[in-house]
Amino acid sequence: MPSLLRDRPASTPEMLAVFGDEALLKAALAFEAQLALAQGELGMIPQGDAKAIAEACAEPFDIQELADAAAHAGTLAIPLVERLRARVTPKAAAHVHKGATSQDLADTALMLQARDGAALIQRDARRLADALATLARTHRSTPMLGRTLLQAALPITFGLKVSTWLSGVAGALDRFERETAAIRLQFGGAAGSRAGLDGQGAALAERLAQRLGLQAALPWHAERQSLAGLGSALAILTGAVGKIASDIALLAQVEVAEAFEPRQPGRGGSSAMAHKRNPTGCQVALSAAIRAPHLAATIVSALPQQHERGLGGWQAEAPVLAELFQLTHGALAAMLAVIEGLEVDTARMAANLVAAQVGADVGESLALVDQALADYEKDR
Repeated sequence: MPSLLRDRPASTPEMLAVFGDEALLKAALAFEAQLALAQGELGMIPQGDAKAIAEACAEPFDIQELADAAAHAGTLAIPLVERLRARVTPKAAAHVHKGATSQDLADTALMLQARDGAALIQRDARRLADALATLARTHRSTPMLGRTLLQAALPITFGLKVSTWLSGVAGALDRFERETAAIRLQFGGAAGSRAGLDGQGAALAERLAQRLGLQAALPWHAERQSLAGLGSALAILTGAVGKIASDIALLAQVEVAEAFEPRQPGRGGSSAMAHKRNPTGCQVALSAAIRAPHLAATIVSALPQQHERGLGGWQAEAPVLAELFQLTHGALAAMLAVIEGLEVDTARMAANLVAAQVGADVGESLALVDQALADYEKDR
């Protein structure tokens, strides 16, 4: 069973729900319902049968029982279609899942979940970028010590540091938005040839895609680089958020004490040391940034899929992509709360700069902040 005690600290209730069992079953049933209705509209099956199939899809099934049956069958589609056929007349049952294959259902259901997950990622990545832009503007001219190779370097402004965070998040978000082109309908039938559809496969795919709110596409059963790109973009975005978390965690060390996560009752404490103020939000983001690249690598490693529909590769992708969405959104949510409530000790920044004895020349920090902000506003 899913573990909220393990998964909730790393993600958000919204994203966990998007990739939860109920959402997956709803997406799978939506595929079957809209497939039948589209076929009815095109005259491929009787409209009465199409309506009956759609009505059968309106009532969910027992998830535990269905999960056990899917584990036995090797795919969700087999027991799901079997149970749908039992809900309609024998005549209508012959038209359930017509022309489709198990991977069509699995991939399209995953894409419906990814579409909803992508909307959450885009919303909160944009919110984080906006919060970073505000913070950079506020501290455009706040002097602080720059650090290279973890040692004192030369003066910069805190606004320049934040503008680097902003550029990283904004660039990663742009990449992710481009890669959402991977979120599209999968419909090719048993061998990707759309056999048994009386030459109406393309029209059916277009109609089905419209009904599901997805982009139509050629079958991509064994051609998965778009999915690998989507997973990689999630990992890169998580890494950009992790960079912010790493910097803030270092700035919050007692020996530095220049910036801190906002104080919240019951958050950031220690079970053994009452004096500690742990950077909990940074911990969430950094943990995600450590896990995400290896998950993305799993999807990339699944690219060499055999023949027209592979064995083991695409079956490995869905749980990994779901985890990537969950980790990325968890990191975004954690760091958004940190940035919006960040406590900045400008006096300590000034004192640390003086103690380093590296002068007060911040170079072109202010102009660089202005350019980063202008670039961000232009590309929004």
